[in-house]
Order: sequence, then structure tokens, then C-alpha cells
Amino acid sequence: MTDTAPRPTLEAVAARAGVSRATVSRVVNGGDGVRQKLVERVRTAVEELGYVPNQAARSLVTRRHDAIAVVIAEPETRVFADPFFALQLRGISKELTAHDNQLVLLLTEGRDDHARVGRYLAGGHVDGALVFSLHLDDPLPGLIRRAGVPTVFGGRPGWKDGAGRDDAEGAESAESAESAEGAEDVECVEYVDSDNRGGAREAVRHLVGLGRTRVAHITGPLDQTSAADRLAGYRDVMGAADPRLVVEGDFTPAGGERAMRRLLDRCPDVDAVFAANDLSAAGALRVLRERGRRVPDEVAVVGFDDMLPVAEQTDPPLTTVRQDIEGLGRLMARKLLGRLGRRDAAQNAGAAPADVVLPTTLVRRASA
Repeated sequence: MTDTAPRPTLEAVAARAGVSRATVSRVVNGGDGVRQKLVERVRTAVEELGYVPNQAARSLVTRRHDAIAVVIAEPETRVFADPFFALQLRGISKELTAHDNQLVLLLTEGRDDHARVGRYLAGGHVDGALVFSLHLDDPLPGLIRRAGVPTVFGGRPGWKDGAGRDDAEGAESAESAESAEGAEDVECVEYVDSDNRGGAREAVRHLVGLGRTRVAHITGPLDQTSAADRLAGYRDVMGAADPRLVVEGDFTPAGGERAMRRLLDRCPDVDAVFAANDLSAAGALRVLRERGRRVPDEVAVVGFDDMLPVAEQTDPPLTTVRQDIEGLGRLMARKLLGRLGRRDAAQNAGAAPADVVLPTTLVRRASA
């Protein structure tokens, strides 16, 4: 049997560096007041001995866990089937890893899971939370407020009445209004989003510029602000278009198929479609092909996201609005780390405003 070598201790590092145990503790835990020469000696000793701080003990000193909860308000079947979430998680993971933080993924299947997430956040297991894919009636913002956890949201939260919804769009239920009332109390609410409304306007203007007059829109779920904002952008250009040209989808390929069939059944003269995301557009393209409608000759199609595994493999390749999904994730994480006092992250974030809306770009391919 091979004996396991003893784990290097704080005292061993102090002896190797020729300093006190308290000095080593301050250096390891990021404290101030240690001369640079001593800091270098301690770091050299840590590297030579292979010293790894005891995380539990370190948390008692720093009151930090170096762990961030990433809360996605969707069931796992949706999260693992949609490449959007993989891209956003990749951006978050890269930023957290660069700052030696762990990612703790929390998903919500239903109300019981909301309560579980709230209890976990309130239990002091993580330093902060990144939350996205919220729905208007979601209780998570109120639970997060009560947990007192620093949070950055991905996407404009529903209680932030920015441009994108009008009075007729998805009026909130009493339950959602109660949730929003609690959410408004979240301190220092920050979010990172893409210009959903502006990107939608550009997509629809492109279709109109091609001479299309019966431009339809397959929306996302209208209890999410991204879908509501994209619908608003469509209406900015189309004005009082035939209401039959707007069909609600759910951001999935199957939802795009259902919406496209409904559109063709009630508006057979449709000559263009703006879909609220690339997956919906891919589903719409399949139905158009089944019905013998040539793309783009008879019906032009534009999506939203520019997820390359989807947009470049549709038939024909998809014209779409590009948003920097991975960049959204990185910026969310960077802003949260800045709030938590990570000096290097705060320096990277600079004097960015609390709410950041990133630009979008139309990417032209063969579908329109």
C-alpha cells in the first residue's frame, strides 16, 4: 500500500517563505497590507509546496465561496435541446473560470423547483447569481430578493418597462403582477440584453425592402420580454398589418412548424416570414418545403440569433439577426464579479451602466 503524502499546511508555507502564518493567510485570502516582496515569497512557497487552501476554512475568513449560481428558468428538456443556452453558458463559464470561480447550474421544472432554488440561494452556498430566461409570472426575482444574493439578469426583466411591450401585449395576470411587485424591490437590479426590438425592425425592413408585402411573424412565448420586444419591432415596421399574420410560437422547431402551418392555412398569400429565433425559422422552412413553397422565391424567411449550427445548416441557409450570445454570458458574469468586489473584474467592466443592451446585426444568407 502506498502512503498518501501529507497535504501541505499554512504553517509549512509560512516556514518555507520565512514569514508568519498570519502573513500567509492574508496573501492567500487576498488581504491587503503585505509588502510586495513578502507576497512574492509566499506565492513562491505556495507553488513549490503545491499548497491548496482549504475552501471551507477560507470561506470562514473571506465570507466568499468562489461559486456563482446560474439559474435558468426553464426545464432541462428545453435547456439541453436549445443551443442558445449552451452558448450563453459557455460565455459565463469562460469568465468565471478565468477568475477561479465555480459555476453551479440550477434549473426550474415547476413551482417546487422555484422554492428549492430560493432555499439554496438563501442558504449562503454561493456569492451571487446569474439568472435568465425569466417569464413574466416567475417568482424567482422575489425569491432572490428575499435571499439577499447579488444578481445580474440575462434579458430585460419583465418589471423593467423598457420599449418593447404595448398595453395589448400579454397583460399580466394577478399572479404575475404580484411577482413583479416583489421583483421591483431587488436591490441594484442589473441586466444584460440584446437589442431585440431594433434587430427585429432591421429584419422586417429587409423583407419589405425585397418587395414583400405579406410579411408574417412567428413570435416566441410572449410572457418573455425578448419575444415581446421582437414582436414590437415587427409592428414598428408593419404598423396595422393583418393580425392573422402574427402567430405565437415557443422558440422551438416544432413550434415553428405548427405556426407556419397555421399561417399557410389562414394566409396562403404570405410571401415573407420573420421568425423570433433560428429554431422557429428552421421549423418554418421545413413546412414550406413540405408545402412546395420555394424559398426565397415565393416566401422569404429571416430568423433571429445566428446560431451557426442552425443557421448555416438549414435549407437554404438562413438569413438571420445576429446577437452575441456567448458575449452576453461573459458580460453577465463580468458585471456580477465586479459587483462582488473582484478588483480585476471591476477594472475590466469599467464604468459600464447598470443595464447594458448589446447591438445586433443582420446576417444575409440564401433564405432572404
